[in-house]
Amino acid sequence: MINVFVLDKDHKPLMPCRPARARRLLKGGRARVHKLHPFTIRIVDRTLAESAVQPVLIKLDPGSRETGIAVVREDVKKMHYALFFINLRHRGASIRDALTARRQLRRGRRSRNLRYRAPRFLNRRRAEGWLPPSLRHRVDTTKSWVDRLRRLVPAIGLAQELVKFDTQKLENPEISGTEYQQGELAGYELKEYLLEKFGRRCVYCGKSGVPLNVEHIVPKARGGSNRISNLAIACVECNQKKGAKPIEDFLKGKPDLLKRIRSQLKTPLRDASAVNATRWALFNSLKATGLPVSVGSGALTKFNRHLYGVPKEHWLDALCVGETRRAVFDERMQVLEVYCAGRGQYKRTRTDRYGFPVAYFMRTKRPYGVGTGDIVRMSVRSGKHPGVWTGRAFATNDGSVVMLQPDFRVRGRAKNCTILARNDGYGYSLTNS
Repeated sequence: MINVFVLDKDHKPLMPCRPARARRLLKGGRARVHKLHPFTIRIVDRTLAESAVQPVLIKLDPGSRETGIAVVREDVKKMHYALFFINLRHRGASIRDALTARRQLRRGRRSRNLRYRAPRFLNRRRAEGWLPPSLRHRVDTTKSWVDRLRRLVPAIGLAQELVKFDTQKLENPEISGTEYQQGELAGYELKEYLLEKFGRRCVYCGKSGVPLNVEHIVPKARGGSNRISNLAIACVECNQKKGAKPIEDFLKGKPDLLKRIRSQLKTPLRDASAVNATRWALFNSLKATGLPVSVGSGALTKFNRHLYGVPKEHWLDALCVGETRRAVFDERMQVLEVYCAGRGQYKRTRTDRYGFPVAYFMRTKRPYGVGTGDIVRMSVRSGKHPGVWTGRAFATNDGSVVMLQPDFRVRGRAKNCTILARNDGYGYSLTNS
């Protein structure tokens, strides 16, 4: 089950409705299909002035690889009822890898037996607030989906998890008293950081899905501190078995594991660094929308999740962001998985490992009116798989269209295709919450 977005006849957003109601409106001729992803209908006989709308918030849980988005209805008691969930998967890692490959290729040109050109760097200036493309992508994609949702629901405000981890507590764990007062939230930040850093697994035995404790690598009985560089995550059994032993004695005979743990202790959490680097850029872009933006910390999100018994998921974390009296969602509600697929690439050839071209990409993005990534309805009259097929198209330069099915491929012609939705740079699927 997933709710359906509704627009009035002037394309103004109304309250989302249940799928059964949307089917009745479409069957009765009172509505038209406006968009496939996310599925949106447009009522042809009603305006916003004739309809009743309720306060709606768009809540965000930004992440390094994924961003959870929850569209919620807020009542007078500040209780939040989930209307729609989106799990937005970023492609920052692939952007970083592509830029790294391009940089290495350019540097390789200078070291070959070619005319020498000195590296240029003094003529490059970065604007204030510049972010690497892999990080800027996260900000721009999240802002793009906020703008898209604002056109589909009557949003009155936004909520963002601004601070993933309390850097003051991480840099100085001994801070206490009047210098550091968090009330019920004290201790959540540090353990959540360690859980994410070590993948929510015991560093000694690798168990997951069991209660995990904060582990002192150098025991406190032997002078170990509470600093982040001396802390890890361990299951109860390993924590008790190690006790006050030095880690060298406890892992005697396991030098590889000891080396890995020591290396991991010195490595900062990359995901936290990415989130902290982009949090203010995202906050400022959300403020530019003109809607009020409320913020909350990662500790508050976790506190709300534990208080209301909400499972740990990105989209459910978004539901628990900020101040709320209650977080309510239907367990049958499905989640719209959105992944950034892009609209193609700049390079014109596919190369081998030595950099020589082995294949050439077509120059036209949409030959015969159909482009790769379009969702089409294709009529196949002959061949192995005759019939009418619906899915994502892969266009070729000779006018043929290939459609991937779970177990086979369907091949047809562009002239026999009806475009249902053009490629917008994203891929979509539904999962259970």
